[in-house]
Amino acid sequence: MPTAHDGPELSTVWLRVFLEVARQGSFTSAARTLGWTQSAVSRQISSLESALGGAPLFDRLPRGVRLSEQGRALVPHAEIVTDTLHGAARELAALRDVAGGRLRFGAFATADAALVPQALATFRAGRPGVRLFREEGFTPNLLDRLTAGHLDLAVVSTTRRAPLESYDLHHLLDEALYVAVPTRHRLAERATVRLGELAEDDWISGSARLEGTLLEAAVRQGFRPRVTHVVAEWLAKQGYVAAGLGVTLVPALAATSVRPDIVLLAVLDEEAPARAVYAATAKGRLPSSASEAFVAALRGAAAEICREVPRPARTATSTPPMG
Repeated sequence: MPTAHDGPELSTVWLRVFLEVARQGSFTSAARTLGWTQSAVSRQISSLESALGGAPLFDRLPRGVRLSEQGRALVPHAEIVTDTLHGAARELAALRDVAGGRLRFGAFATADAALVPQALATFRAGRPGVRLFREEGFTPNLLDRLTAGHLDLAVVSTTRRAPLESYDLHHLLDEALYVAVPTRHRLAERATVRLGELAEDDWISGSARLEGTLLEAAVRQGFRPRVTHVVAEWLAKQGYVAAGLGVTLVPALAATSVRPDIVLLAVLDEEAPARAVYAATAKGRLPSSASEAFVAALRGAAAEICREVPRPARTATSTPPMG
């Protein structure tokens, strides 16, 4: 039973309508924003005024309305109530995301060779109800999409020198480099190589411009690789190498899925420092539980890949190496 000391029973709908009219300065504009009729908005305000003792909350003007003294006093209290309810709704939505919701993510191409599929398999097993939306692209493009709110998470690398300071970064692995050569290449029997030893070779790259690509490591060693074939797709690059048309750099993320008719040579660390791979989320934006679960799945997949990356050794072949 209410007592004499209890306050009036107020509808949160009344408060929401009251704040919208205060923001718009007009019953008609507030009605348009809320998708109601002007008369319905007027009735809600009248009900709120009656519940508060009949004092007017707005001064009715020839053109629009403005808050009365009582209305100005009510605004902060109405904002606290509505903000609290919105916060509760967000928390409940986050709890629902444990079993459902959506996840929009992007990844650069070689991350799709093994890292992302393995992480997705783990994620799917634990969260079958989450709707997934995936994009592929270069790191700068993915970060732009993340900033614009089109992605919840992006798997990115430091290769393309994109600025990463504006993002929350979840480190996945430091990725070593390999050179893929044909089985008849003069260095195919080796386990490691310095990039300078391949300065006279033809190279296959995803871009004719070396800066911002894996081949920038060679530029830092004092030579510019001669790119004779520009091939964007990873499996196609392997085909060009196998045919003896050149050599190409292979990041560790792709090293577990190479063709059997090419040879991987580990690039010495001082010649090509490892690139870092991260799961990036927008700084200041609360990640969903689905995003957090996917980051955990990516970390698990990265640890597994680090254990599986091949250690190139001598390749037995009956075909004599090219001179």
